[in-house]
Order: sequence, then structure tokens, then C-alpha cells
Amino acid sequence: MAPRNLSATRSDVVAMPGKCLWRATLLAVALALVGAPQIRAQSAPASSKPLPSFEVASVRLQRGDRPGGPMWFPGRFRYANGPVKDLLVRVAYNVYGFQISGGPSWINSEIYSIDAKEPDSLAEEMQKLPIAQQEEIKRLLVQSLLADRFKLRLHRETRMLPVYALVIAKDGPKLHEAKPGDTYPNGMRGPDGRAGAGAIGEESISKTARAISGQGISIAPLVPYLSREVKRTVLDQTGLKGKYDIRLEWNPDLSAAGMVPGPEDGKPGTASAPPPESSMPSIFTALQEQLGLKLVSTKGPVEILVIDHIERPSEN
Repeated sequence: MAPRNLSATRSDVVAMPGKCLWRATLLAVALALVGAPQIRAQSAPASSKPLPSFEVASVRLQRGDRPGGPMWFPGRFRYANGPVKDLLVRVAYNVYGFQISGGPSWINSEIYSIDAKEPDSLAEEMQKLPIAQQEEIKRLLVQSLLADRFKLRLHRETRMLPVYALVIAKDGPKLHEAKPGDTYPNGMRGPDGRAGAGAIGEESISKTARAISGQGISIAPLVPYLSREVKRTVLDQTGLKGKYDIRLEWNPDLSAAGMVPGPEDGKPGTASAPPPESSMPSIFTALQEQLGLKLVSTKGPVEILVIDHIERPSEN
């Protein structure tokens, strides 16, 4: 799908600061972020360097539009019909919803659409960077937009909260070791469009079934998917260092029906609502039966982004 042309008039578009960004600065920011530990990359940047900024951006309050989401095109970013918190979680800081604290209620309820253009020089330089570094620069661009148009200010805290430890189940792992050098010609394709080791993705099999597939991956890429599903930080404590071909299938509706883990032992518990009709197990059972892994409830450090200040955006 090709991006449509901007149709905003001069009054619809607000110029953003930092129109030019030297190549050396861009590469330094990208390399510093990609080389940082994951928990740092998922939180507010500690660097004092100016963030790269969009050249122009249109921000509009929407009413009654269908839900959308973030979309990136060469040199262009669009966010269609979504709340500000979703923009924080999915794009700007790459965290989970439970890692955002504070802020007024309207960041969850009011719906906005954003149409923003990158400076041409920045767009050209980004195309020369690896995919992972491009993604980090995109986050910085959206962080800059939120700070400029929504006056967002936040800080980072580490709190001891309930987490899950991902460990090996008592009967041992049931993981299929990847074949060294396998090119996966008929397999999944990564963000660069090529098939091969390292690809991982999620799919909806049916209304009551979801799956994660990975080829030639370590355990680490699986962890974010599990965290999102169980709505807690998951810590990899398996000690597994190999590369694996995995597929995990489960019923995501079991949590909604009350099949949720207990607060201490990590075992599924039942609420009063009956579970939905499905042959698929919960994520907790699926992990043990299909991969030989287990989620154990414990406590650990969780990095939280605390919103200190945010305003409704300035008029276009």
C-alpha cells in the first residue's frame, strides 16, 4: 500500500525542531542504543543528545473512527486512530502496558491520528542502516514528537513487582535444535524480507487459538511474546544457549475466562466463569507440554516509565 500525499494546509502542519541531523550524530545514537542492554532500549533514553525530529507533523483528535495503529513508510510515519498510551507502548518506548504509570485518563480514551514527515537527509541515512538501528531511530523520532506536541515528560523507576521466571520443566526441555546452516527456503521471512534463521512471528490460527513460530532462534526472542501474553515481565532463567526451531500454540481466551496463574506458585487457577470451548491449552500448559518450559511466579526488578507531565496536543 503506497502512502497517500499529505493534504494538510499550512495551518494543519506544525514544523518540528531539529530539521537537520548530521550523519555522524545519527550513527552514534543508533549504535549506542542498539549496543545497550534490552531494558535500556525499552525505556527512556539516558543520553543528553538532542533527539532526531520529524520535519513536519499533523496531529488531530478523532471522533468515531475505526481503530488503526502505527504505520511506517519511507520518510513518513502515520498513526491512525489510536490512544496516546498505545503510541507510548507500541512505538515510542517499546514497553508493555503495565510498565506505564501515571498520566491522566484521556491518554487511554481520546483517539488521535498523526501524519509526520522525516527530514529528507535523515530518511536517506536511515535507509543505509540495519533494520534494528532503523527501529531505534524511529522510536526516538516518536519520542521527540510526544515531547514537542504533547509536552510529555517522564522518568524511569525500577520497582520490585511480580514477574515470571521462565525455567526448564521437571521433565526437561522439548525443544527442536536448529540445523546449522539451514536457510529455511520454505520458512518464515524476517523484517528484511528474506527467509533464514532468526525469524520469529505470531499468528492467529482461529478465534480461540494463537501461535508463535521461530526458526533458528535463541530463547531470548520468545520472552517478549510471553510477557505480553501474561501481562508481566518474564525473565529467562532457563540457562539454554542453543538455537531452536519452535512452535507454540495456545488459547489466549483462557485468561479472559478466569484461567489465570495463581499469585505465588505460577500454576493456573480458575475463576467462577467457565472456560471457553477449545482444544487448545492455556499459555502455561502449552509451554510445559510443547516446549518443556515453565513459568514460575516470583518477584523481581521491573523498569517502569512514570509520566510526570503530559498535555493535550497544541492545535494544528
